[in-house]
Amino acid sequence: MKQPIGILGGTFDPAHNAHLAIASAALRALGLERILWLPTGIPPYRPVPVAAAAHRLAMLRLAIANEPRYAVDDRELRLGATGFTYDSVKELRETNPTAEFTLLMGADQYAKRETWHRWAEIEKLCGIAVVARPGWNLDARTRTIPMTPMAITASDIRARLGRGEDVAGMLPPAVLAYIRAQGLYR
Repeated sequence: MKQPIGILGGTFDPAHNAHLAIASAALRALGLERILWLPTGIPPYRPVPVAAAAHRLAMLRLAIANEPRYAVDDRELRLGATGFTYDSVKELRETNPTAEFTLLMGADQYAKRETWHRWAEIEKLCGIAVVARPGWNLDARTRTIPMTPMAITASDIRARLGRGEDVAGMLPPAVLAYIRAQGLYR
């Protein structure tokens, strides 16, 4: 029997409590043994992250430190990485033949999946599970991860930090301490 593993990708700029809630809900709903967190480097399909890769990786490691079923896969941060989900999932499949992967994503990303590089091939390489988000409709065929939506986004956190506002309830305490110590998002 193959080991069920979820893949949760993103810029994690910064990793926050909604990311953690998605991963936790996916573990429960999909019967996953673990979650691989896949931070992207400089994605070819969206704006460049605000924090440097080393900072985003450090914050992600702090955010998931208390959950032994979580691991970081930094392949998309390595020199020469394409940043395309297809390439990462293909490599993961090739190097982990006993795993059955499920790509986890929000409804907003799922709605624009057909714009992704080699999307049809991604669907052949792994399962897809979607977290509903406010304002997005999913059809009955979509494999969903049930959870209560959270009004937390990385862009909102960055904006609030830039204005000097409190974001303590939006981030794990260790991540917020790191942001403050490094002077990020001012």
